[in-house]
Amino acid sequence: MRAPGPPPYTATPAGWRTGAYFTARIAGLPLSTVDALRSPAACAWADRALALEHQLSTDGAQLSQLLYELVNDNEDESVRRRLLTLRRQVFNNALPAAPEPALAAVEQTRPVALPVVQRWIRRRTQLARHHDEGGAILAADVAQARAQLWQLADEPRLRGGLQLASPTLDEQLAAGSAPELTRPANKRTRRVERSLLSYLYRTACKTSPFSTFTAIALGRFTDTGSQLEFPVNEQWHQHVRLNVVLVARLAELVIADPRRRGDLVVELSPGWRRDADRIRYVRHWVTAGDDSATVSFDSVRDGLFFLRRSGVLDGLTALLQQRGTMRCAELVDRLCRDTGAHRSDGETYLSTLLELGMLRLVGLDTDVHAPDPIRALADTLGHLDTLWARQLVDQLHDVIELVDAYRQGDLGPRRDLRHRLRATVRAVMRSLGETNPTMPQTLLYEDSRVAGEPVAIAAQPWQRLVGANLAAVERVLPAFDQNLPHRIMFHGFFLARFGVGGRCDDLLRLVEDFHDDLYDQYSSYTAGRRPFADDGSYTPEENWLGRPEMTALDQARQLFATRVAALTDADPRCTELSLPVELFDEVGALLGDTAHQVHPMGHFVQLALREPDPLLVLNQSFGGLSFPFSRFTHCFDADTPTLAERLRAQAAELSPPDVVFAELTGGAATTNLNLHARLTDYVVVCPGETSSVPADRQLTLDDLYLAHDPETDRVVLRSTRLDKEVVAVYLGYLVPMALPQIPRTLLLLSPASLVRLDVWRGVPAATIDGVTVRPRLRLGNIVLSRRSWAVPVRELPDPGDPGTDPMAFLGWRRWRARHGLPEQVFATVYPATPGRLTANPKPQYVDFGSALSMQALRAVLSDPDDRLVLRELLPAADELAAHSALGGHVSELAVETFRVDARQTVAAPRSGGGSR
Repeated sequence: MRAPGPPPYTATPAGWRTGAYFTARIAGLPLSTVDALRSPAACAWADRALALEHQLSTDGAQLSQLLYELVNDNEDESVRRRLLTLRRQVFNNALPAAPEPALAAVEQTRPVALPVVQRWIRRRTQLARHHDEGGAILAADVAQARAQLWQLADEPRLRGGLQLASPTLDEQLAAGSAPELTRPANKRTRRVERSLLSYLYRTACKTSPFSTFTAIALGRFTDTGSQLEFPVNEQWHQHVRLNVVLVARLAELVIADPRRRGDLVVELSPGWRRDADRIRYVRHWVTAGDDSATVSFDSVRDGLFFLRRSGVLDGLTALLQQRGTMRCAELVDRLCRDTGAHRSDGETYLSTLLELGMLRLVGLDTDVHAPDPIRALADTLGHLDTLWARQLVDQLHDVIELVDAYRQGDLGPRRDLRHRLRATVRAVMRSLGETNPTMPQTLLYEDSRVAGEPVAIAAQPWQRLVGANLAAVERVLPAFDQNLPHRIMFHGFFLARFGVGGRCDDLLRLVEDFHDDLYDQYSSYTAGRRPFADDGSYTPEENWLGRPEMTALDQARQLFATRVAALTDADPRCTELSLPVELFDEVGALLGDTAHQVHPMGHFVQLALREPDPLLVLNQSFGGLSFPFSRFTHCFDADTPTLAERLRAQAAELSPPDVVFAELTGGAATTNLNLHARLTDYVVVCPGETSSVPADRQLTLDDLYLAHDPETDRVVLRSTRLDKEVVAVYLGYLVPMALPQIPRTLLLLSPASLVRLDVWRGVPAATIDGVTVRPRLRLGNIVLSRRSWAVPVRELPDPGDPGTDPMAFLGWRRWRARHGLPEQVFATVYPATPGRLTANPKPQYVDFGSALSMQALRAVLSDPDDRLVLRELLPAADELAAHSALGGHVSELAVETFRVDARQTVAAPRSGGGSR
């Protein structure tokens, strides 16, 4: 049932457009692959049992009334007792163990009623026999599905991903053969099969790029054609890189030995400044990641740091200012000669300055723009004309050769190469003096790229599908942006400090004061805040600075929730609800216009090619430039032009003449997810950071200032040298809160946003039999939220094993039918225990027609207080847009949109008046 609504937008707003390029995330195997794991005979058996149950329930209601009359019409106490017993059995749908006395009592009381009772007993007997047949039927289906599962275990794309995602499981599969399928699986086999099933579902039913589980295809919108569906090349190319955490560990071991360090080149850390009695600079603290985790990274924090000036320190800084760089050994010699200190004291002094971050070694940090960090480290060491450096470079080349061989190898050789790589890296670490080398669990990161030319989608049907509705959705996204309250606080702090039309030239001091005076306390105070309670009541944002934008944000959130609640209440049984475009206009008007001249947005969407009109399912939205592409640029470096060059050209084309995009990197790369080609013409180099981009494309904090434009009420980041507005963007895959303090704060001036589009937030819901049902929510052809069913684990069917117990399997089929769930869904478990709560629980594919799938779901439902949310599979199997020769693949598109504001940028105020 679809709720009526006004027609969708048709006109695209002025200044809004879709980017020319997109990426398509393509599942490694066709969705139909998992059909072989279904239990068709068991489903038919269960559905027949449910049909019999329904008929018995209908007949039982009539028979119960008849027996009630027979009891009242009978004065024989023994006959009455037999009739009452039969009535209770009918009410409980229980087959009488000995029905003859009850039949005799009916015949004695009212003979004409006997056929009705006999018919019910025959049907109930038929159901009991049907139940007895279920065990053999289920066992046969499960054995067949398990055989298919073990056969699919040899799928190359599944196994290629397994070798990196779960090397232990890969080793188990390689070492053993399929178990005896005519016997029930033991505990160990069930655990292996559940893991294998989970990864198979990930390869065929999801689009999470990792190794060969999911590949990336570059796409473009074309002026030719009329189709939204697109072909998928069966040939994929693998791109493998060593974990950058290992590169950093090797660099640390090189530095640890004073003799090796003596041959390295040292320089002053960028961004330092000499005050009257002290030296000011930014220090970085690094915390090593968890080596036991599948994906980990070293975290970095920064802060303003001061060293008291002395004759030695002033002499050292003056020397390095003059020379630029020096070999460490030469610098220690100079220190010892000038001060008369022993060499050990000179080495200690150098070590202290390196540890404090006042000095840095050149070429040992992992640049986020490095195409291959391990090669970059080898190149740096290759310029040292020393024996130890040559030997180490040879060892690093052995590592590089193994990584290259892994990229080109088949499944069997890859397994051996992974063991050899771990052993080789461990040997390198030992040769550098590490007696007990520890390494992260993940040694390699691999991405797959679909071969061939970019896939093409016709622009005309795409624009008809999107219309202006996507632009309308973008107007309300700030209400769901977790970063917006923080940006409002920074805006208010700047005005309170510098006034309307004010200017700040000392950004480093501003960042430090903002955190010390306000932001750290504000972030801590609001960390656990929930805007809406379960009953829909709203808790306003903390508005310590009395900003009207914060009040408007509160009003926009409440307006959206109130209107959605009213529409739901008007038709509580609808399965699909269309929102009026006026709601988006009203909420957008409260939130106001964007604070940026160029506002890039990104969206993860899926195409559902259904008749009569296709749908665009919105999975996630975010603000920022080129984010959908950044992590995968290395896969397209061999193209002409490269993907990075195409995207840089697009950004330059969209920028007004007085605006430039500049990347905030957040320092050295601590995870492979942050590595990417340069996607902006300029890079903001924060204090303590370095960059490999040309010097004229680097913007330091000394060159940047902030100015407030009274006309537009914008705080604008500007470059003195360029005399242009600077739009800062972050292109890494870490959440902004994981970045060091300075880039994290500067991002509050950028279009970056962290959107969680929970359209049901603040909308109370009725619960039926413990299940909360939400309809599909749409604006025109854009789906904002899939149909969903939420239920506490305690309200689910009894915890039997649906893979071995036919009654447990029947219980899940009965529960699914009662609540109207589709056959295939995605399930997400939200833990109730705070210690187990994850920020982003991963959904898993669930097929109610597969006993193996139900068994796997039941295995993860351990805590009765946990909440299970089931969401419809959309697009469905017959609505997929991506097709290879093997069938339809689940795909997800990452698209960009741009809104360009024609307003002029703020003129540069005179320096001095408002700065501190």
